[in-house]
Amino acid sequence: MHMTSEKLYTLPKLPYDYAALEPYISKAQLTLHHTKHHQAYVTGANAIFEKLDKARKEKTDLDQKATLKELSFHIGGFRLHDIFWENLAPAGKGGGGQPEGELAKAIDAEFGSFEWFKKEFTAAASSVEGSGWAVLTASTTTPRLLINQIEKHNVNVYPGFRILLVLDVWEHAYYLDYKNDRAKYIEAFWNLTNWDAVNKQFITHLKK
Repeated sequence: MHMTSEKLYTLPKLPYDYAALEPYISKAQLTLHHTKHHQAYVTGANAIFEKLDKARKEKTDLDQKATLKELSFHIGGFRLHDIFWENLAPAGKGGGGQPEGELAKAIDAEFGSFEWFKKEFTAAASSVEGSGWAVLTASTTTPRLLINQIEKHNVNVYPGFRILLVLDVWEHAYYLDYKNDRAKYIEAFWNLTNWDAVNKQFITHLKK
């Protein structure tokens, strides 16, 4: 007997309304991103689990390589978007500024200053090939922070690193507002970064 896969994934509610991130992210852009693109990964992951369940029930073979690759893509897309929404807050109401507390200390220790971290993270976001993410992670085996690029949702992921901060640089994240000007979108992101949420993730990491 195996578990049912019905509604394993559901679209989470945003912690703010669709107009809350204006003028940096418009209501139209955020609505499309959340209800269409994030929803697509929810739908995609659930469909593959149903496909797996059906194949096991009927004792039929699947192309495991293709199926599991697609599942990784959808689960990665779901989880990274989940973190992305948590990493954002309305400008001046939790969004923007600089990190404080333990995260600020760790950034200074690793990068020398917040400004240098911001420069490196911006460069990482700007240079992701194709569609992907810039990500700040914390190692589970060393005290170091690491910036990395995730292509698509699941390529170049570092196993064992806790994800603290993500920036979606797929064109679907900014095209309505910024067309193909990724640099302008990245600049706008720093006005919305919810450092309190990121710091809480980091503190949780330190307690592990």
